[in-house]
Amino acid sequence: MGSPSSADLPSAPITQHADQESKVEFRTETVLVQVPVVVTDKSGNHIHNLAKDNFRVFENGKEQKVAAFEEIVANTSRVLSNPPQPGEFSNISLASRQPRSVTVVALDTVNTPFLDQAYARKELVKYLANNVDSSQTLGLVIISSKGLRVVQGLTSDPTALLQILKKLSGDLPEMHNLDTDVEAAAAVGDGSGLLMASNPITTQSTLSDFISQGDVLYAQFKQENAIETTMRAFLGIAWSLSGIPGRKSLIWATGAFPFYLDSPSTVPGGRLSVLYERAMQVLNDAEISVYPVDVRGLVNYSPAADVTARRAASGPAAMQQLMSRSWLQNAKIDTLRDFAEMTGGRAFYNTNDLAGSFKRAADDSSSYYMLGYYLDTKNDMPGWRQLKVKVDQKNTEARARNGFLVTNTTMNPELTRIADIGFALTSPFGATGIPVVMRWQEAKPEEMKKLDAKNGEKKDPNKKAVGFALHMPGEALTVEGTRNQLDVDFVALATAAAAKDGTAADEIKQTLKGSLSAENVAKLRGHGMSYSNVFELAPGKYQVRFVVRDNLNGRIGSLSAPLTVN
Repeated sequence: MGSPSSADLPSAPITQHADQESKVEFRTETVLVQVPVVVTDKSGNHIHNLAKDNFRVFENGKEQKVAAFEEIVANTSRVLSNPPQPGEFSNISLASRQPRSVTVVALDTVNTPFLDQAYARKELVKYLANNVDSSQTLGLVIISSKGLRVVQGLTSDPTALLQILKKLSGDLPEMHNLDTDVEAAAAVGDGSGLLMASNPITTQSTLSDFISQGDVLYAQFKQENAIETTMRAFLGIAWSLSGIPGRKSLIWATGAFPFYLDSPSTVPGGRLSVLYERAMQVLNDAEISVYPVDVRGLVNYSPAADVTARRAASGPAAMQQLMSRSWLQNAKIDTLRDFAEMTGGRAFYNTNDLAGSFKRAADDSSSYYMLGYYLDTKNDMPGWRQLKVKVDQKNTEARARNGFLVTNTTMNPELTRIADIGFALTSPFGATGIPVVMRWQEAKPEEMKKLDAKNGEKKDPNKKAVGFALHMPGEALTVEGTRNQLDVDFVALATAAAAKDGTAADEIKQTLKGSLSAENVAKLRGHGMSYSNVFELAPGKYQVRFVVRDNLNGRIGSLSAPLTVN
């Protein structure tokens, strides 16, 4: 058997990059870049009491002036819930505003082989049984083909998590029924490698190759679904944690990243690039570091060990098959590692000790340093800005995210305004970037006048007016510039409980935008902002979703509340 030629070797996918996008138009000249930094000794123990002068921050190799510095030690007291007052609904789940060590475990069934999902659940049970105490705040979610599902909200009770976890079952991944060779061909966007026959061409082998090419196209379609589902899940998780102070660890129990990263500036392309860039930005803003745990453990990628392989190859085709599988395995590990470092986390792979990996990831958020510097907005080139943090202390290791994306999507919240609101209306999570308290109330006389004027002679006598009021703390909203600009969207959507298609029974959209006087700024800061309006609904049961978006920074608050109209 001869050696494979260079033409037989698997080629890396053709990828798109953020630096190919248009020049960045910054919405504001002042952009503070915040960088959480975990500092440990060689044994992994956290180092405390370092000073600002011990740190140096570099962006693309150029040292930056550290404008903000703080050492943060997470609150280890037991989680206390913040129940709303009678008749009120809120997206604020924790009573304390002190930074906490928060760990969310995401069981990924979209990108993980079915059989490996059971092993991941078993190892998570082992970790929870042996390592978790009441000082840790934990949550558990599942990323499935149907979207993001909350299994257990934030809690300090590992017993509750264990009971739920033992009852969970797996789900079919996006690449179900597609063998490893098809997955490798789809990853590089080329099905031609599957046409190398190991035997003389026959009608049967030609037909098999034709089917395999169809599988590659189908796999590429499923890969796009996996990218969208995964990024939407990250966005939902980040929004749900964005109002909780402190650095958080997201343990992502998965089998692969949904697309190949040949550099940190890689984007999936098309509409998915906007979603990906937005998700990455919100993860950074929420101070979330991702810790991918490859639940496949030690992988044997040989075709001989793969029961899903459709056809045994021989000769040059066998060599290409083996090399393609090797490339795919290495690409998956490299991408998981790169993505983790992009968020300030670290990846765990090629190990069957998943419980130990879960523990090391959760420990990182117990203490850290927050550094901040101002971005040079005169540099309007898009792409990845590389970060490097150095600590002037012997025998220490510093871990921080290794950069961030600067694009129009990440720097201009206006570009994702409609998409953000649409996603927030349907997300299973309540976004906490803006704390919101809602209560039902009787419609005010002035609101009834507006409603009558709107309906005129078309008023439906069977519908009733239902008033509501929202309240947001003043410090949660942005007032910007010398003119004290304010720009906030309010959206409320009422859906009948019996409506299977999700059709809205009534919807309210309003934007408050303008300049505030110095007196009104003081009132906003002291008393917060209230917003009220009226639904017009027929008798029945409804689920109502409220979304508040600060359009100056893209932060979102959302919650759901049941409603019965008699």
